[in-house]
Amino acid sequence: MLELEFPELVELNNFGGDFPSYLEYVYSLFAADFIHSKPKFMGRVVSAQKFPLVDGVLHRTFYHITHEGETEDERNPDIRRMERIRFPKFIIEKSPHEELMIWKNTRKRDTRVLIFNEAEQYLCVLTKRRDYYLFWTAYLVEQEHRKRKLRKEYEAYKKTKTA
Repeated sequence: MLELEFPELVELNNFGGDFPSYLEYVYSLFAADFIHSKPKFMGRVVSAQKFPLVDGVLHRTFYHITHEGETEDERNPDIRRMERIRFPKFIIEKSPHEELMIWKNTRKRDTRVLIFNEAEQYLCVLTKRRDYYLFWTAYLVEQEHRKRKLRKEYEAYKKTKTA
């Protein structure tokens, strides 16, 4: 299998530090990947939650994957998340691949699909619906304890599938 070559980062300094222009461009990339077209994961469409809109204009999923914070309505822009705006669609469409750990877990009543690339330290989470997947979140995983937890969960999942 060919090695994964992740898309280039979309960096703020390429916009001369002009954050409003940068945000508009990053949003246009998200829109191209998840609003105007729909990626497929294992043959099923992946949709992104639009409502409730943030500030009356931002798609809910875009806001969630590009902003950081515990309280949903008080999240702050996260440049490192924005730089990786092309990663979610890439990971979704490249699945399955030997460089991607893919497993399922349950959160409340939802079945989630986790797709993790250790080299890029990037996690993408989908929620399974009846006929499609809902793009739940995606982010950079930098903390070693969090990476260990993800690897452990993946290994435990693999064991249940081979037992």
